[in-house]
Order: sequence, then C-alpha cells, then structure tokens
Amino acid sequence: MTNVALIVLDTLRYDAFETHFDWLPGRRFEHAWSTSHWTVPAHVSLFTGRYASEVGIYAGAQTFDCPDRLLAERLQSSGYTTRAFSANPNLSPVFEADRGFDQFELSWRLEHHGDDLFDWDGFIAETREQGPERYAAALKEVLLGDNRTIPSLKHGAKLKLRDTPLGHHVENDDDGASTALELVRDTSFGDDEFLFLNLMEAHSPYDPPAEWKTVDVDVDGLAASLGEPTDDPTDIERAYEDCVRYLSHIYERIFAEVRESFDLIVTVSDHGELLGEHGGWEHLSGIYPELAHVPLSVYDSRAEIVEEVTYDDHSVSVLDVHETILAAAGLTSGPDSRGRNLVDRSELESESVCPDCTDEDRSEGSHDDVLVEYHGIPDRHLDALRRKGFEDVAHRSRWLDGIAVGEYFGYETFEGFEESGESPYEDPQARIRDVVDAIDRRTDVQGDGEIDESVMRQLEDLGYA
Repeated sequence: MTNVALIVLDTLRYDAFETHFDWLPGRRFEHAWSTSHWTVPAHVSLFTGRYASEVGIYAGAQTFDCPDRLLAERLQSSGYTTRAFSANPNLSPVFEADRGFDQFELSWRLEHHGDDLFDWDGFIAETREQGPERYAAALKEVLLGDNRTIPSLKHGAKLKLRDTPLGHHVENDDDGASTALELVRDTSFGDDEFLFLNLMEAHSPYDPPAEWKTVDVDVDGLAASLGEPTDDPTDIERAYEDCVRYLSHIYERIFAEVRESFDLIVTVSDHGELLGEHGGWEHLSGIYPELAHVPLSVYDSRAEIVEEVTYDDHSVSVLDVHETILAAAGLTSGPDSRGRNLVDRSELESESVCPDCTDEDRSEGSHDDVLVEYHGIPDRHLDALRRKGFEDVAHRSRWLDGIAVGEYFGYETFEGFEESGESPYEDPQARIRDVVDAIDRRTDVQGDGEIDESVMRQLEDLGYA
C-alpha cells in the first residue's frame, strides 16, 4: 500500500499560496474549490467525500459524530497506521475529530485542555485591561488553587513569553507548526501510513513568531464585517501576509521531512480569507470567491514529473481529495462519495462522475461543478454580536449556496445573487436549486451540547464564538 499524507494549511488564500509557495513541487490545480467557507464543513468533505449538510454537520451541529465512516476509519480498518496533528480546536477530540486515528496530537495551546491546569486563556481574556499587576493575582490562584501548579506555571510562562521580544527563543513559539515539524522528525514511519496535519499559522489572530511579525493587530472578523475593523486595513493585510510568509517557511521544512516517508502528499486549504473584499473580514460573513477558491497541490513520488511545479486547469474540489487518498490506498469509495481521483486524468475528464447532471448540464461542461454551502452561524455567534451592540443579526443564520466550476463562481449573499467569472450556465441559480434538491440535507441533528470552557476560549480567540 501507499503512504499518504493530507496536510491542510488552514485559512490560506489561493493568491497568497501562489505568491509564497513557489518552492512546493507537485501538480497544482488552478481551479480548486472548497465546499464551505470554514473549517468543520470543509473537513467533513475531505473526510467523507460528501457535502457537510448531507452528513448532518452544519453551524448548529459541528461534532464529527455522523454515521458515515470517516477517511481515517476507512484507512485504519484496512491496516493503515493513522496519525494526526491538529492546531485547531474545531478539529480535536472534543468534537470527535479523532475518529479512526491511532495517534492524535494537539498543539501546545490545546494539549492541556481538561488536565486540571489553570485557565490562562480565560484569565488573559478577562483581564486584558488590568495591567501588569494582574499576573500577581494569577500567580496566587495557581499556587493556592486546585490546579497542577508546575505545569500551570510552565504553560502560563509560554503564553506570556511568546508575546515579548524574547518570544522567538521559546520552544514551539508559533500556533503549532513547529510542534508538527517535531512530530514528523521524531516519528519512525513504517509502511502503510496515513498522516493528517492541520496547520493554523494563516488563521487569525495573525500572530506569527516575533521575528516574522511587522505589525500588531486585533481582528474581530464578524464585528468588523458588520461595522468597521478597529485596526488599519493595511495593517491587517500585512499581518496576514506575515503569517503566510512564516507558514511557507515552516511548511517547507515539514514537507521536506514528510516526503522522505510518504509517496503521496496532498496539500490543500480548507477555505480562504477575506481581507476587506466585499466589506468582509476573516471568513464567517458569507461565501465569496476569496473564501471558496483554495490552493490544492498533489505531490506524487510515483509520477513521471516529481520535482517540478505543474499546473492543471481541471475544475476540482476538496471532495476529490477523499477519493484520491482512498484510491492511493487501493480502496474504493462508497456509492455516496462525490469525489474523483485527482491523479487519474481520465477520471477527471470523464462525464460519468456526475449522476445528477442532465445532458444539458454536461453539454455546458458543468459536470464538474461543486456546491459551496454557508450554513448560517451558531447561536453563540449571534449572542456575542448582540453583546457587542449589533441588533439586526438574526438574518445571519440564513443558509446561502453557491456553484463553482472552472473560473466561475455564482453565489448567494444576504443582499442578492452575485457572480465572478463567465457563467457556463444559462441560469446559474436554477443550477444551484437543482443541486440542492438532489442533496438529502440533514438539518435535524442535535447540537453539540455544552462546550468545555477552555475550548470555548480557544474558539473565541479564533473568532468562532
């Protein structure tokens, strides 16, 4: 069997990838589309080959407890050793994202959740305005409280030092990529291995290691999208650029290690980011081309051309990653999978991959189109926005849909319908309705229940609560 790695560069825009990742060898798909604008539903498509709404995961139900077997479970049951690293709290055991993994490692920010450590994240969030004396009070709580004292002090020191000029001397001073690098360096990979990494360096709060940082910002994407950002927009763009430059640097080192043991490496982003386009910031205010168009590169050591960058203009999506990895492992996808094998050119060019398409659709070349879903936002977002003084926010819970194929993206907004690129459809909105009608959307799934307070703090820091 083939050793396969799936590496998600969370929140990386396509244009930023093209600018800063020219070193990455492999076959790049110029027209790759996500199925959503944020982490969980996009990863559901990677892990199942289906739309998130089909398996009952949406804004109100974000836990990976769907009945479908996830990618890691398929590989594990076929004899693969399955390993993962995640720096994203949305992709953690709390939300059952560890299903099927023999080993599931977390970034240093997440690894101590529930371990009786002092809640530094909550303390920092609640005392930002109190000045240096607040740390004396925190020290007293650590020493006299029920927390594990030494680990709590060490974790607090990391958090504090990381934001000082000495931050670059602190071990693991980024959002997890350096930990991922250590993991792949220190692991003796064997045969039949599956590795999944989620790297969060391009995600807000746009806080790279000190030597890569040229500006400090404090972004609140949803609030900024409804009003105005508190920071200079130019500074926000530069902060994001700083993060991407660092991500490219650290991922080049990770990739060099991974390629020593893996035959197929899929590098993809789950979604992009808004940097002021359409009046939006971050990625929770709708579906737009800058969010749905994602980088996707396939490095295949078995291919004729290995070391060079090649470009492919087929229209593909994150749904295809699922099928590609299963095929590399010698497995077949289930009848409900919507993906195609990205290393099989004949399959990409086949019109038989879209059983729901009409003859007219195929004649228009839209058999390879993909639905992009916006599932609204959870109640915790609405509550947070209302606390910040935004009253008219209920409409943000409305679902929106878009259709992407090639260079074209037609999409619903809260104000109407918009298009980017030349449409291959006579009526793109009708095509969206046809695709949606063909999907059995499961919107009756129970919510996620009460979320651990320390996890909620992490979600707040990332703009997810």
